[in-house]
Amino acid sequence: MLILTCPCCGIAADETELSPGGQAHITRAGPGADDAAFEGYLFLRTNPRGVHFERWRHSMGCGKWFHVARCTVTLEVFATYTAQTAAPPRQVVDEIIARRPDWQWESN
Repeated sequence: MLILTCPCCGIAADETELSPGGQAHITRAGPGADDAAFEGYLFLRTNPRGVHFERWRHSMGCGKWFHVARCTVTLEVFATYTAQTAAPPRQVVDEIIARRPDWQWESN
C-alpha cells in the first residue's frame, strides 16, 4: 500500500484517503492554445519506469493538492511537497540523486 505524507497538514495517509491527479510539472495549455498544444496537454504524458513526479489530493483530509516524487517500480517515496511549485525543489532533486546516482531530472 502506498502511504504519503501530506505536506500541507502533515498527516501520513494511505492511498485510499488520497486522489491521484496525474503527472506533475507539466505545461498547461492556455485558452489561446492551438489544437496540437491542447492535445499534448490532455493526452501526451510520460509514463516512466522509475522516478516520477505526480499530483495527489488529500481528499479525505485537508483537501489540498500536493506533489510526490516516487519510484513507479518500487513505490519508494522520495519526497512530498506543496503543489505551488513549478518544478521539483532542489532538495528533492538532491535526495533522489543521493539515492539514485544515475538518475537525471528532465523537465517536461
